[in-house]
Amino acid sequence: MGARGGLLLWLRLCALTHAAYKVWVPNTDFDAAANWSQNRTPCAGGAVLFPADKLVSVLVRHGHAISDMLLPLDGELVLASGAGFGASDAGSHPDCSAGAPALFRDPDRFSWHDPHLWRSGDEARGLFLVDADRVPCRHDDVVFPPNASFRVGLAGAVRVRSVSALGQTFTRAEDLTAFLASRAGRLRFHGPGALSVGAEACADPSGCVCGSAEAQPWICAALLQPLGGRCPPAACHDALRPEGQCCDLCGAIVSLTHGPAFELERYRERLLGSFLASPQYQGLQVAVSKVPRSPRLREADTEIQVVLAETRPETGGAARLARALLADVAEHGEALGVLAAAVRESGAPVGGGSAAGLVGGAVAAALLLALVALVAAVLLLRRAGRLSWRERAAPPPAGAPLGFHNPVFDAAASEERPPARPPSLFLKADTGGTSHSYFINPLFAGAEAEA
Repeated sequence: MGARGGLLLWLRLCALTHAAYKVWVPNTDFDAAANWSQNRTPCAGGAVLFPADKLVSVLVRHGHAISDMLLPLDGELVLASGAGFGASDAGSHPDCSAGAPALFRDPDRFSWHDPHLWRSGDEARGLFLVDADRVPCRHDDVVFPPNASFRVGLAGAVRVRSVSALGQTFTRAEDLTAFLASRAGRLRFHGPGALSVGAEACADPSGCVCGSAEAQPWICAALLQPLGGRCPPAACHDALRPEGQCCDLCGAIVSLTHGPAFELERYRERLLGSFLASPQYQGLQVAVSKVPRSPRLREADTEIQVVLAETRPETGGAARLARALLADVAEHGEALGVLAAAVRESGAPVGGGSAAGLVGGAVAAALLLALVALVAAVLLLRRAGRLSWRERAAPPPAGAPLGFHNPVFDAAASEERPPARPPSLFLKADTGGTSHSYFINPLFAGAEAEA
């Protein structure tokens, strides 16, 4: 079985066992255009230059004719079947300029903690992962494709369930340690960090916390490096920052307090089939994960975070979906294993608003103009002598009749009564900020309504 066949078999096994896995994306292949300074592979008759002080393993898949090659002080070229190098005169190919040689880019530029460099096995249309979950979590299986060369920089302590590299799968700490100390391991892993294996697979149907909180500073630094280390501005007021996310986003966050009957994968499938398939929610991206609960809330150690992110805040799709999820919890919360739900929403779009916002603004402007016109009319009438004020009449003497008595509107009947609450839905507004926030507890709403 070839290397590609081995990778496919491994991924099928992960799918059958419902194990989460992350696949490393970049490589140090000779034939990958992105690995060269000119964003193209060396052309025939061109000169090739590798960084002299960098360790690197380079897989060569095809034959190449070159004029010169400067190799690193330490490294290896792995030749695939039919691959090789031949000599050619400089500039012999018409598409090859006689300029600077093709420089192999720094192989140390790839960091383990860069979310851009991983692909998740849980990817599905409409779903995404928060930034911290895009990097391998402690319960994940990590796969480095066996049909590609690679080099990874480590920072800090990294612990995962297993590592698959060079056709081997490491599940024991001593085996991985021996591999990392070997020449093959040193060519592919570098840096001050430590990589270890041995964590158990996530056996909790309600999901497991990723465990990347300590590594999030490295994750965010790697993610934002192309942007100069700064987050792009959000397109809405009062933007939200979910747990595990590096930058603010527009949309809503639904926090679910779960019981033992809750199943994370079943809830993801419910979101995909019952909600995201609807045309009114097209364009929304949803992330579902278990996160540590806020320390000020001691009812449970963890909660389920549902992030509803939208690229066009003016559509209001996230707010509609958040309310739909609240209604779903109110009706089916007990069957889903959800004990309570809370919602936070971002504010209005920056530089504009939705149609509802424009209508509201127009109504407010019309009321303001009507009020100004009324005040002006009153002042003109008073100045013309057509409008005057009289002092309030003195109260009638004691014993005088007070007028008509209507028993329907007597004092006993006119006492204010508290408004009734729906028995199946209890909403609680969060006054701690300007963003809208609601809370629903389907199990206790009925008891509160009866009290």
